[in-house]
Amino acid sequence: MNEAISNKEKDLLRGLADTYAKCAADPVNVERSSLWTQLNELKPTRPMVYINELPWNEMNIDGELDAECESNWAKGQEKWLKRQIYLWKHMPGDMVLSQDRPSPKVYHSTGFGIREDVDIQKTDNDNSVVSRHFKPQLTEEEDLDKIKPAVVTFDEEATQKNFELSSEVFGNILPVKITGRKHTWFTPWDNFVRWTGIEEAMMDLYDRPEFINEAIQRMVASCMEEMRQLVEMGLLDRDDDNSRVGSGGYGFCKPLGSVSESGIITPDQTWGCSNAQIFSEVSPEMHWEFALRHDLPWLEQFGLNYYGCCEPLHNKIEIIRRIPNLRKVSVSPWCDAKKMADEMGNEVVLSVKPSPAIFASDIWNPTQARSEIRTLLEKTRGCSVELIMKDVSTIRRDPHRLFEWAQIAKEEVEAFSLQAV
Repeated sequence: MNEAISNKEKDLLRGLADTYAKCAADPVNVERSSLWTQLNELKPTRPMVYINELPWNEMNIDGELDAECESNWAKGQEKWLKRQIYLWKHMPGDMVLSQDRPSPKVYHSTGFGIREDVDIQKTDNDNSVVSRHFKPQLTEEEDLDKIKPAVVTFDEEATQKNFELSSEVFGNILPVKITGRKHTWFTPWDNFVRWTGIEEAMMDLYDRPEFINEAIQRMVASCMEEMRQLVEMGLLDRDDDNSRVGSGGYGFCKPLGSVSESGIITPDQTWGCSNAQIFSEVSPEMHWEFALRHDLPWLEQFGLNYYGCCEPLHNKIEIIRRIPNLRKVSVSPWCDAKKMADEMGNEVVLSVKPSPAIFASDIWNPTQARSEIRTLLEKTRGCSVELIMKDVSTIRRDPHRLFEWAQIAKEEVEAFSLQAV
């Protein structure tokens, strides 16, 4: 049930929405969306720049991000609008803003039926990046019964109430559109190690392979069942727009799949993704055996797929080529970008991630930042490339480091495109 919002909150949100709408109306959004589409169709004009996953607790300058609303719904709207305006103003990269305000369908999923039991250690109470120690919950064969098929429940009443409130506040400024789930972050191993402990799971790859395979198979089956229900209830939505896909950039592309007479969105009209970040030091053979082969039934559903996140994949190209409809592959800071480019060429988009460690040094070095970007672009010359700055844990409370990095990145990709002609 929505809380009542005050007239003061409504006026604040409408003012922010008006500012956002003016940014969204800028023709550069159309230009950038076209460039993203060309990239994702493997016909790029230039590399694209996308910035995400930031230490927002360190970003506030001149009160731009100060929270003023008090009711929960208004707080969420305020935070989203202020952050979008902030990014657009200070570090847009190739950001694209929608000219409407999504009002997501409200639903609940039981997920796997098991939650992590974890000890958390913080060094900064305002930072969402924390250290975790996971307490094993899956230790014996019978513990696998804790992994349950997901059950989805759609809350039509809450969906309608949110839509009506959004329409009341934003309607004549930003058209309000009810949306379903735009993209699914699918990564069984991210969850599994939280239930077993990381060292325990790695040892079990050798000591108890049957246990591992059975667990991952059950997790994939749970996700498949959740997706079946999402489709059946009409809760899925397209993401061939400014939705982020996988751990990379936007999903802009030509329409995927075929539209059914019912109008219900199915997975073949959307992007899929998967990864196994914990497998950084696991061999290609074990990566296939305990992760990727289990993911295939999930990935086969989608029109296009994104694979990878932080794990280096340069020695695993042979197995990731088995992914159907593969279109984007992560090139993390620990990856040999030159090898990825040489072996994959322009058959996929290389989602290249410069190291965010550049922001954590005592002294900010823009010359080094420029050199690192230029080197990555040179290593991936001839490929379809998106330059993704993410996983930024700290900027040493100096947002201008990120602002300058964004400007340098745009200068370099534009200069690089001219050189490549």
